[in-house]
Parts: sequence; C-alpha cells; structure tokens
Amino acid sequence: MAIPQDAATSTTQVILPRNSNQALGIGRFAIDFVSGKLGAPAPAVFERTTMFHTDAVLCGLSAIALRTNAPIILRQEAAEYPNAKGAPVFGSSQRVAAEKAIVANSNAVREWDSNGTNFGFNPILGHTAGEFGHNDFYPVAIAAAQQAGRDGAFALRGMIAIDEIRGRLAEVFSLKSYRIDHVVHGAIASAAVYGAMLGATAEQIESAIGMTVAHYIPWRAIRAGKQLSDSKGASAAISTEVAVLSMMRSMRGFMGPRDIFRNPECVFRQFEKTNGDSPFDLVLSHSGADFAVMGMHFKLGLYEHQSAGALQGLLTLLRTNPSILAKHEEIAKIGIVAYEPAFGIIGDPAKRDPKTRQSADHSMVYIVSTLLRKAIALSGSAGSTTFGPCDDCYWKSLMLVPHDYAPDAISHPVTRSLMQKFEFTHGGAEYDRRYPDGIPTSLTIHMKDGTTYDSGLVMYPAGHARNTTADLKGILRKKAENLGRLASDDYQPIVDRFDRLASLSPRELASIYDFSIADRGKFE
Repeated sequence: MAIPQDAATSTTQVILPRNSNQALGIGRFAIDFVSGKLGAPAPAVFERTTMFHTDAVLCGLSAIALRTNAPIILRQEAAEYPNAKGAPVFGSSQRVAAEKAIVANSNAVREWDSNGTNFGFNPILGHTAGEFGHNDFYPVAIAAAQQAGRDGAFALRGMIAIDEIRGRLAEVFSLKSYRIDHVVHGAIASAAVYGAMLGATAEQIESAIGMTVAHYIPWRAIRAGKQLSDSKGASAAISTEVAVLSMMRSMRGFMGPRDIFRNPECVFRQFEKTNGDSPFDLVLSHSGADFAVMGMHFKLGLYEHQSAGALQGLLTLLRTNPSILAKHEEIAKIGIVAYEPAFGIIGDPAKRDPKTRQSADHSMVYIVSTLLRKAIALSGSAGSTTFGPCDDCYWKSLMLVPHDYAPDAISHPVTRSLMQKFEFTHGGAEYDRRYPDGIPTSLTIHMKDGTTYDSGLVMYPAGHARNTTADLKGILRKKAENLGRLASDDYQPIVDRFDRLASLSPRELASIYDFSIADRGKFE
C-alpha cells in the first residue's frame, strides 16, 4: 500500500503514515468518527460491538455479585468522589467522578478474564504484530455519552472508535515483545475517544495521548509471577483511569508532549529504532465492514483465550468418543501441543500448581482438567456420556463459570489428579507460524490399553472470529444466562437493556446502570 506524506482519507479508511503526527491524526479521526462527520460502519459492526459490550457488562456484574476483591474496592473508592457532572458505576444512578466510575466499571468487566479479546492480526495490510487486547474500555464511551447528555447510538460509535484505534495499534506494535503491558493501546484509544465525545480539539487529544504515553507505561510485571494478583485484572482499568485524567487535564489547558509517536524518547521508538519516523503506519477504518472489532474473539466461558483450542479439541473428542468418559479412570496421559505464546504463558511450569483464581485461569493444565472433571461429574449424575449432538451442546453444558475457579474447585482432588497426567509441549515453527491467524493446538488422550484419541489440529475454535460453524449467539445466550443469574434473580431485562443500546434515548442511557446487583457473598 502506498502511504502518502500526510494523513489521507479513502472511501473506507484514514491512513496515518509513519512520517506524520499520528497522535494528532488519531485525534482528528476520533472527532470526525464519533460526531458522524466521517464514517458509515456496516450494520454488522454495530451488532458485533453491541454483542461484545453486553458480554463485557455481564462479566462485570457477576464479578461484583460475587464480591471479587478489586471491583469492590474500586466501587467503594468511587463512592468517595460524588460528582453531579460525572458518571455512575454499575448498579447505580448516583454520579461520581467520571474517572472513578470508569476505573471501577472497567475493572469489573475484566475481573473474570472472560470478555472479548484480539490478537492484532491483519495480513491484508501486512500488519501482524500480534499484540493482545481486550474489550475492557467500553465504560469510557458510556461515561462520556452520559456526561455529554447523548444517546445510546452516540455511545456505540464511541465504542467502535475505541476498538478500532486500540485494535489497529495492536496490529502494528507488539508491546509484549518488550515486556510492556498490552493495555497501553487501549489507554491511547480511551484518551482519544473520551476527549472526542466531550468536545476536545484534536490538539488537546494529541496532548492527552502524549501524557498517557510519556507518564504512564505499565510493565508486564503486572501479570508475571507464580501467583497472580489483583493487578492483572485491573491493569486496563488503571491505565484507562490515567488516560481519562490526562484528557481532562488537556481540556483544562495542560500541555503534554506533542507528536508522541515520533518522539525519540517514547516507548515506541526506544524499542524500535527509526530515523525520526514512528515505527509504523496506522490504518483506521471509518466505513464498511472491515473494522478491527470484526476480527475480535469471544470467550465462551471463563478461561485464558490461549486455551480455547485445547478446550475445543477436548469437547470434540468427548462428543465423538463418549467412551472416554465411561472409562475415564483408564486415562494414562493427556498431551497438548501448542504455539508460543500459549506455551510460555499458560504452559509455564509455575502455573502447574495454581493457588489463586488469577493463576488458575492462566494455567492450561488447570483449565482443561477442570473442563474434563466437569464432564466426568455431569456424565455420572446424568447417567449418560453424551451431552447433545454437536459441539455447541458441549460448550453450553460444560461452560466454565466463576465457581470453577473458587478455592474448593482449585483444590478439587479429581482436578488435581487429572493435572498430573498432562504433557504440554511446544509445537515449534509449524505451530508458531499459524498464530495469530488461529489458535493452533492439538490434544491427544492416551488410554492405559494403548488407545489414543487425537483431536487433530484446531485452528479456529468456537468464539474465534474465523470460526464459521459454531452457534455463537446461542452459546453466548447460555453464557449470559450463567453470568446473569449470578448478577440478578431477574437478569433478562438487564440483558435486554444492553442489547438495545443503539436505540436508547439520552434519558435511558443516563440510567442504564440503574438496577440492583445481587450480593451472592464472597466466594474466594
């Protein structure tokens, strides 16, 4: 693709070349897109973004209902900052300082590590940096729309813009390669879109992006170690909080670093040396169906997304070979072959003995063992080793839920026994080259009598954007039911409210969080 000397606009994209002021260009894009001056996304883009948002909110509400630590602390903190011009937290109509509402809500949706994800892969443009990212930042758009007195359609455009900016940054720069946490891309997008929705100028947005990148870079120490902490789930929220504060300061006149992507001392140029340019070109969609959100993936339960291929392989084997459950005591070994970074992150030997929920949901052997343990228990109680005619039925019946990561589940003797039977190996170059196009994984179950069951190579498990066979909406309805019942005894009206986000009036959007969240008691 020929990149012009300055930002250019095509019928569907804005191109920000590496030799241009990309921070200013992002600001202009955000302003023009959220205002509707630029851009006509296809209906599928609005639909998919709405699906990701509803999914994220239900993750957050259920985390609050089960009184998980960080979300409760941040909600309590937010209550100490009442502000009639701010925004509410989940389950409330009382407004607090916007940045406090945003950090509380963003942390809640991320707490289970069960909302959407992306792998930064766009082969058409050759942008395949493969950075992670998650749909953690929607509370920014809701808060900004509420503060501006706007409607649900305005909030939805803001969400699309956030996903587009952070998703395209993930395609062109791999933060994880340099031990920087992936949430930086979302923080940049949050600053830009929050400002654009509240009337900031492009120059003010440029300043806020500069402050965010210059002052607040989180290292992956957040999610390293044998037993992970609250910081893992709160990383996006905390970075978003400071991004929004940076935007507020810029709108008051504070001058942050200009042209930050070309700044020789910024994180991007420190790790990827250039002769003065940014290390990448950035292409942002404004119309049609080719938006970053269309390539993002759903998690069909609670698990680290790198394990989705193994879960799909196991479910397919159980469906096609029900005798595995009938003679589960004869399982001698379970082999998983996967790619980097799955092998390094969730196959880390330090994760083979998780003690906390945050560590268990990043342990491949725990995740797969728990699913198999649930299948064994359900088949015993139901008197049948089959759960339906298709893989979708198995996803719905065996879906991993919050209580599968409670202390009693983490120490469950059957799970622990199964965990000892795993052999997790790196598939080498043949597997690595297939990621992040897919999630290349294979799973084999070896029986004591010598029989071997082989899943074959799994590339696009259910929930993956390139999967075309799963009943995605049906499985997500089951996930919504599982999480919704935790959040409220009357959860369906809450789900319906978020599903019709695009049609909400300003008054309805202002009270979108005005409902009761159940208190199910702390489970950890």
